[in-house]
Amino acid sequence: MSPPETAVTPPSTDEVDIVIPTIRNLDFLEQWRPFFQPYHLIIVQDGDPSIEIRVPDGYDYELYNRNDIDRILGPKSSCISFKDGACRCFGFLVSKKKYIFTIDDDCFVAKDPNGQEINALAQHIHNLSTPSTPFFFNTLYDPYRAGADFVRGYPFSLREGVPTAISHGLWLNIPDYDAPTQLVKPRERNTRSSRYVDAVMTIPKGTLFPMCAMNLAFDRELIGPAMYFGLMGEGHPIGRYDDMWAGWCAKVTCDHLGLGVKTGLPYLSHSKASNPFVNLKKEYKGLFWQEELIPFFQNVTLPKECTTAQQCYIELSKLVKEKLVTIDPYFEKLSDAMVTWIDAWNELNPSTDGGAMVEVRPSKHK
Repeated sequence: MSPPETAVTPPSTDEVDIVIPTIRNLDFLEQWRPFFQPYHLIIVQDGDPSIEIRVPDGYDYELYNRNDIDRILGPKSSCISFKDGACRCFGFLVSKKKYIFTIDDDCFVAKDPNGQEINALAQHIHNLSTPSTPFFFNTLYDPYRAGADFVRGYPFSLREGVPTAISHGLWLNIPDYDAPTQLVKPRERNTRSSRYVDAVMTIPKGTLFPMCAMNLAFDRELIGPAMYFGLMGEGHPIGRYDDMWAGWCAKVTCDHLGLGVKTGLPYLSHSKASNPFVNLKKEYKGLFWQEELIPFFQNVTLPKECTTAQQCYIELSKLVKEKLVTIDPYFEKLSDAMVTWIDAWNELNPSTDGGAMVEVRPSKHK
């Protein structure tokens, strides 16, 4: 039998860290074992650090709880959210691999329409290791996929493409809806037969998108400093916008630096619908604020002198403080946290010409 469309070569174990935020035992990893076991896991434990998280035997992992984050970052730990999935970005800080794949603990292996299990990690790294085409849309989607190419009329001068920084995957079963949509469509499901689209496409330059972190990979070397998930959860007036914020910031950074963002394959199966009433309480302010935040990002212009993700992000922090504080004082705190995040990134990831490496030790590893 010929291999399915979703069959791609697994990446090297030296290239990838898998980052998982959690408050519970990671039994879901048993289903992912054929695809994840060879790789290193970075687990970021949210909530009570005294609770022991069980990880299935056979996995190579580091586990960091809030005590570890405070010990490693010191005062800079204020930029890492508590009691919110945004804590995952601490794993991005401490990784030393080229690629990050981050996944939620209620996501399982999906099957394609042929019934073949999808290796989401391998598809993400394939997306990241092939170019993007943000400057001109190809109507056959990803021209670098087997069996595809550039269509007639596509400029030859743009066919080389640009490096891909972000690969955004999708979900079968439970859709990633906001609370109001959950309430009006409580039984809606994405099924393999009706909702599976066998395609990967580049999001055009100048176009924003709602980035979901439950099935996401990125090139840490290209865009890692811009993948900050903001101040969310306990002590802050908003939640469930951590990945949205990171997506908006990262996309305008990619556009400025000439990097690509892909969306589409791979799919995974999202198994658990969160409580829409709890979600509404978390999202309430964000549902209003996004109507002003999105035009802000659509009109962002970064100086040509910004040639790295760090420089872009510092400039974004200045614009956030200048333009968004009128919406709510929260954005002044967020702007300051963006600067703290970059300080922490530079401290834990010193350039080759510079500082000493900070020792990072998890509370638990195997």
